[in-house]
Amino acid sequence: MSESKIMKNSFWNVLKVSPAVLAATLLAANSALAGEANEQITTVNQLSAQPDSMGQVTSVSQFSDVQPTDWAFQALQSLVERYGCIAGYPNGTYRGNRALTRYEFAAGLNACLDRVNELIATATADLVTKEDLATLQRLQEEFSAELATLRGRVDALEARTSELEANQFSTTTKLVGEAIFTVAAPFGGDRADTDTDRNNNRNLDSNVILADRVRLNLYTSFTGSDRLQTRLQARNLTQFGTSVTGTNMTRLGHDGDNSNEVEVDKLNYEFNLVSDAIRVKVDAFGAELWNNINVFNPDFRSSGTGALSRYGRFSPIYRASSPGGAGLTVTVNPKGPISLTGAYLAPNASDPSQGNGLFNGSNAYFGQIDFKPSKQINLGFAYSHTYQNDGADIDVNLFGSQGSSLSSRPFGNIGTTANNYSFMANFRPTDKIGVGGWVGYTDAQADAGTTSGDAEIWYWAANLSIKDLGREGNTLGIIFGQPPKVTDLNFGGRANTDRDTSYHLEGLYKIKVSDNILVTPGLLVVFNPEHNDNNDTIYVGTIRTTFSF
Repeated sequence: MSESKIMKNSFWNVLKVSPAVLAATLLAANSALAGEANEQITTVNQLSAQPDSMGQVTSVSQFSDVQPTDWAFQALQSLVERYGCIAGYPNGTYRGNRALTRYEFAAGLNACLDRVNELIATATADLVTKEDLATLQRLQEEFSAELATLRGRVDALEARTSELEANQFSTTTKLVGEAIFTVAAPFGGDRADTDTDRNNNRNLDSNVILADRVRLNLYTSFTGSDRLQTRLQARNLTQFGTSVTGTNMTRLGHDGDNSNEVEVDKLNYEFNLVSDAIRVKVDAFGAELWNNINVFNPDFRSSGTGALSRYGRFSPIYRASSPGGAGLTVTVNPKGPISLTGAYLAPNASDPSQGNGLFNGSNAYFGQIDFKPSKQINLGFAYSHTYQNDGADIDVNLFGSQGSSLSSRPFGNIGTTANNYSFMANFRPTDKIGVGGWVGYTDAQADAGTTSGDAEIWYWAANLSIKDLGREGNTLGIIFGQPPKVTDLNFGGRANTDRDTSYHLEGLYKIKVSDNILVTPGLLVVFNPEHNDNNDTIYVGTIRTTFSF
């Protein structure tokens, strides 16, 4: 029997083994057009790249998921190694058990028909008989409609891709935006103060407000694993702090007011060092440590979609580390069960005057260890050494306006050094329930020349989140804790502390209207504000609507 006759018979015998063999041929084009990509633009890129996606495999051993024991192994081996009629997915797999559509079958069959035509053109005249050609003709006629439809869809997607490429914002940059509308009001009896006289407190007379915050993030990547962030912000949300309620314990987590003037409030660049084992982030401006590392509070950390209050988002140790200005954050083994993070921040790095700058002004050294033994458990310990100097335009603020006024400035507005410690935990017994919290301790010393002083400050909180409660996508959240409290203070020969204990109670319910709209009503209750039981309980009602795009 001639070699051409053997080749012809082998080819058709292979096709007769099983329809699955013909299904395999779809990977010659490796089209993800039907079903999987569902008209996504990436499908066009796949279609245009597929003929060379695996360099047209020459051996069945190149498929990582095909074994000699597979029932169709010989058929695949023949089609791959004798006829070059099969290609695989870009990751080197064949996916022989995957469902097949008629469009995919038509694309694969067409590839094999093209190969047969090539063999006919280059081989002897008796390679294919009339019966074989008739069979091929019937197959072509059977799937002519599918092939025509497939070509039409590819042409349409290629046209859409060309239009998008011609009008795209940037080849390296994408825009991510967030807009927040907030309706809020504090209410209760009187404003808080720090003395023991109930009769001298001012009336808490405030009105309901409607305010906003808008952020536009430009994320630019030059290598695919790096990212340059430029953030624009405008907002007019009044801080419910000491000037409104008499205490910073009532502040919202997304407050701030720049009269809705657009400003660049954050600029940083992050990249991998030594593959992905080390992640480095350099903040040129607007450094916020809680945006750089894990804070063990995934359901509440975000100012736009997390807790409503400032204290409920995460442990105060992240705000104690001198936010703002410039900084450097390095995380080792960021995707492993144990990771280490070190950071240095200088809030006045751009000021060259005496007592400021990158190293001579206020600064913070920070270190954290993350331990994640399983998907359900995440534990962490953090330490920071901070120094806040005194100056005409600088206010000492140990916890970023959380806790009592005394805990923020235990020695008044003079230079203060502090050693901060915090333990954080998050436990997820199921995908829908999360339990977390933190406890922290700060040892502060006065830096006032001949006047010495020291203070001890404690804080803690616990939280619970329940997802898909009432409706898929909705989340119920409860936060309870004690904001920073001075438990021991000696300064200038006097001993002083926060005499009582404040408690923070927050309830919120996140309502997912759509993938881009989240409405979060909630209530914050502060008992014994300023750690003073002579003060009335203060409430803050809030409805936050977040649009993401």
